[in-house]
Amino acid sequence: MLRVVSTLPALRPLLAGSTLLLNARPLLRSRLTRRPFRAVSSSTASPSSSSSGARDFGGVDFGDERLLRCAAAGRAPLRVAVLVSGGVDSSVALRLLHAAGHRCTAFYLKIWFQEDFRNFWSECPWDDDLKYAQAVCDKSIYLMRAFLEAIENLGFDYIASGHYAHVVHPSPDDVEGPSVLQLSKDKVKDQTYFLSHLSQTQLRRLLFPLGCIAKDEVRRLAAQMDLPNQDRKDSQGICFLGKVKFSEFVERQIGEMEGVLLEAETGDYLGTHRGFWFYTIGQRQGLRLPGGPWYVVEKDVQNNVVFVSRNYYSLDKRRRTFRVGSLNWFSNSGPTNNEQLKCKVRHSPEFHDCTVTQEQTSENGVILVVRLSEDDQGLAAGQFAAFYRDNLCLGSGIILDSWDEMNFPVCARALEIARMEDKSRLGKPVKIMNLEHIVKSEKEAIEVA
Repeated sequence: MLRVVSTLPALRPLLAGSTLLLNARPLLRSRLTRRPFRAVSSSTASPSSSSSGARDFGGVDFGDERLLRCAAAGRAPLRVAVLVSGGVDSSVALRLLHAAGHRCTAFYLKIWFQEDFRNFWSECPWDDDLKYAQAVCDKSIYLMRAFLEAIENLGFDYIASGHYAHVVHPSPDDVEGPSVLQLSKDKVKDQTYFLSHLSQTQLRRLLFPLGCIAKDEVRRLAAQMDLPNQDRKDSQGICFLGKVKFSEFVERQIGEMEGVLLEAETGDYLGTHRGFWFYTIGQRQGLRLPGGPWYVVEKDVQNNVVFVSRNYYSLDKRRRTFRVGSLNWFSNSGPTNNEQLKCKVRHSPEFHDCTVTQEQTSENGVILVVRLSEDDQGLAAGQFAAFYRDNLCLGSGIILDSWDEMNFPVCARALEIARMEDKSRLGKPVKIMNLEHIVKSEKEAIEVA
């Protein structure tokens, strides 16, 4: 059947229960609106799977068991809900599941804020996505995490997608055994860093048919299968927003609340911002300050103050030790003390060798102290760190700090100003001097001396 559904009901609990504005003052403008679940397409019968894989799939030799090893071919037939995007990866994943003998129903995600951004929607490729998805299969649409709950009682054995990862499930007789997440064959496309945030309950429901093959082979299979989207480019960035700018999406759904920009080293009042939630640590764009480059180095969430500096990369930010909280392990208690592992602190094919130690804290419960084998300058509090034992992803946690015992060194004057109730007393922003002029003046002074 083909049902194109809005995602708002799934996202509504996440938005309503968000801790983003914890301890912050009420928004001056809140634009979060409610919309009903809405089906926009009718149902059609799904084609039955066929055992004649070579004939039905463009002459692809599925006698090569490697192609179907990540598609649970040995457990067929299963009822599988497949998340499709209209792209090559999910389309090939769907065909592999069919070739493995499973009964597949595909679900496609239609963005719920279409009406909010109708001026941009003519440039958004969602309708093309759906066209390709319908051409590849004849099915439906949804979202992964909320989707797992939404179809809990619909009788599906697994949920599948075109992610690059490999989930190894216990045998059907081992009801207590955990499922494990392994690196995909394609280490560049591998997406276990993102999937490491899932729970064991969620992992047990997932299949990733592309986990055993590389991206270039997926393209080759798409051509052999004569898929209509075989030459379609991969999506980049936050694809579900289409042409809508991320800042516009945040402004529409959360609102704005004016705050002040303070220089971290001096406490000087430099200007205003639209709300701390528009900015991330290390961000450079959108500050609208002269004499830069300026970077966001800290945020006072309670007082809606953003601290900036021109020295973000000139200070010794390289660190080998950091702490990780909100630990999520796929099985039992995770790694042992002083165990040597590999970790990722960002989506990248690169790993760090590391040693980990568990500690009990009063503030964050059990945390992990991570010691890298080499420096990393890009650590930031709030980002995820995923941990690996060889090809096995053990789980992940959230980085609590990136400066050993402190974050970026914000001066006492800046912290005091941030706590001021009436910031109108600050008057006008200071005049910012260009760094080039400062350096030139210092050189002239040295030459005169």
